[in-house]
Amino acid sequence: MSNPLLSDWTTPYGLPPYSAISDADYAAAFDAAMAEDLAQVQTVANNPDPATFENTIEGLMRTGALLDQVAGAFYSVAGADSNDAREAIMREFSPKFAAHSSAIYSNKKLFDRIRTVWEARDSLSLNDEQNRVLMLMHRNFVRAGAALEGEGEARMKAIKSRLAELGTSFTQNLLADERDWFMELAEDDLEGLPDFVIDAVTQAGKDREMGPVVTLSRSVITPFLQFSPRRDLRQKAQAAWAARGANGGATDNREIAAETLALREERAQLLGYKDFAAYKLETEMAGNPDNVRDLLMKVWGPAKAQALKDAEILEAMMREDGINGPLETWDWRYYSEKRRKVEHDLDEAEVKPYFQLDKMIEASFDCASKLFGLSFQPLDVDLYHPDCRAWEVLRDGKVIAVFIGDYFARSSKRSGAWCSAIRAQRKFPDVKIPLVINVCNFAKSDPALLSYDDARTLFHEFGHALHQMLSDVTYEMISGTSVARDFVELPSQLYEHWLDVPEVLGEFATHAQTGEAMPKALLDKVLGAATYDMGFQTVEYVASALVDLEFHNGAVPSDVMAKQTEVLDGLGMPHAIGMRHATPQFAHVFSGDGYSSGYYSYMWSEVMDADAFEAFEEAGSAFDPATAEKLENFILSAGGSQDAESLYKQFRGRMPGVQALLKGRGLAA
Repeated sequence: MSNPLLSDWTTPYGLPPYSAISDADYAAAFDAAMAEDLAQVQTVANNPDPATFENTIEGLMRTGALLDQVAGAFYSVAGADSNDAREAIMREFSPKFAAHSSAIYSNKKLFDRIRTVWEARDSLSLNDEQNRVLMLMHRNFVRAGAALEGEGEARMKAIKSRLAELGTSFTQNLLADERDWFMELAEDDLEGLPDFVIDAVTQAGKDREMGPVVTLSRSVITPFLQFSPRRDLRQKAQAAWAARGANGGATDNREIAAETLALREERAQLLGYKDFAAYKLETEMAGNPDNVRDLLMKVWGPAKAQALKDAEILEAMMREDGINGPLETWDWRYYSEKRRKVEHDLDEAEVKPYFQLDKMIEASFDCASKLFGLSFQPLDVDLYHPDCRAWEVLRDGKVIAVFIGDYFARSSKRSGAWCSAIRAQRKFPDVKIPLVINVCNFAKSDPALLSYDDARTLFHEFGHALHQMLSDVTYEMISGTSVARDFVELPSQLYEHWLDVPEVLGEFATHAQTGEAMPKALLDKVLGAATYDMGFQTVEYVASALVDLEFHNGAVPSDVMAKQTEVLDGLGMPHAIGMRHATPQFAHVFSGDGYSSGYYSYMWSEVMDADAFEAFEEAGSAFDPATAEKLENFILSAGGSQDAESLYKQFRGRMPGVQALLKGRGLAA
């Protein structure tokens, strides 16, 4: 039988025909597609005609369509609905993909042609987008080691292959630890938990054909730590959460992290950089490690001061409960929730029924409609899991994208939330609309209810989706989220602000049972508490970002956990707050190079998003049409067609300072 992955898809909008694809199809399809891609690339390299932008740069962009098709289908499902077969495919093909990439980037004839076009750029009459693509392609080849020779070239290939293997192993080990651990709850253990938490642990148990259980899904364990009066159970759950990737045995990630750091440093030094941070940050807005450290430390001081004040209050509350000893990591969320109820008269159990998943999806769509003229029509198509939903995204009656939402936690899905594209927007070599996916890990219930933080996550990921869906460039290489890492979080973090707009909550925060809008008094409390516990949240994030930076800046640590401790001790890390992502769980940094030496980028982007939303406030409306048009023209539709700083200045007229961020987090003096 023919392999459906290698066929021309006649599905709506070219979506993968998942019901026709079996796991057994992927390996053969990858092998065939990679072989075809290499043959196409070699044809470009062997072209006897003089190198031009059209036959070399655009020629390369005509290659790999089949490989993109197969990879888009596989990697969309691999992290969101994993199984043994898919994990085995990832382990097998991670080094193969690294070798495939190395074969292209080390092709000397191809690089000579690219270099020839680059050196002749001033005489080619290229437009701005073409000049940008030429610069990026030449730079990518140089940074990938295309200019290396002999032993250096061979070693670079080996490093890339091994890093690919390590990244896959890190991810799969973390998923295994998260999937395998659970804590059964007896009837007495449910006492004191609000109904929505009981529903979450009950559903988690049903998924395992058991009674109620706490799992390591963030949407289950976090509310349990917030509301369970059982300190012994909170301690057990927190210990399991902290131990992910560090339990010894086959799924331990500590040695993987150490080897990854060593290989990254060697890779950077082969290319002439003093360390990996210098290599990685060269192409980011930050430019160098000193600029990153400067930003993070400007935020660390106010955040730590606030967190220590908060810790004293929480520890006093603990004393009132007759508990001696220091406030611990398994105590913070519980006592912080009690304090929030007292100081803000805000109880999450009272608030959560107003944050229905379906209504929050509707709210995110409505904001996009008011800002950018988009509409969303449900689409009945074949998707990779029954929980997935799809919509046509229309503007002026024309479909411009397909959006897929995969919202519920399951044991086959890696933790966290993310946005990916089965296919990115482009106009060359043919016009393709983007196929975009948001993946989240919300607790499944009927109806599905979100915490306020969950709702922010939904808006965050939809901001990434808008960056993909509104992209309007010629070349896929600079489409959508193909921008500097410390710029990519701007659209997502900016979109979170619309959740806090009173008219949005007033319309869409309706009670799951009664259908009534959230009372104004409760709405005011929710918005008034928006920066509550921000010392804790900022400390756990900045600590992670600084550990990531110090891992990659300077000598590689011989013991990653000792280095982590050294960095945290140097910061004076508050005892009762852990890193948001400790090293053995730090998938942002160790599952691949994406956020390595770049976890700071969320905060770098937040400096801009706080300032960017002020542009709407200055215009007098969160939905000001002129400001929305500028946002689309210079940020959302532009992709990577210009450098990030230039795009932001065209939108806002200047670059912002850190004060707007501190103000937005309630940390300004």
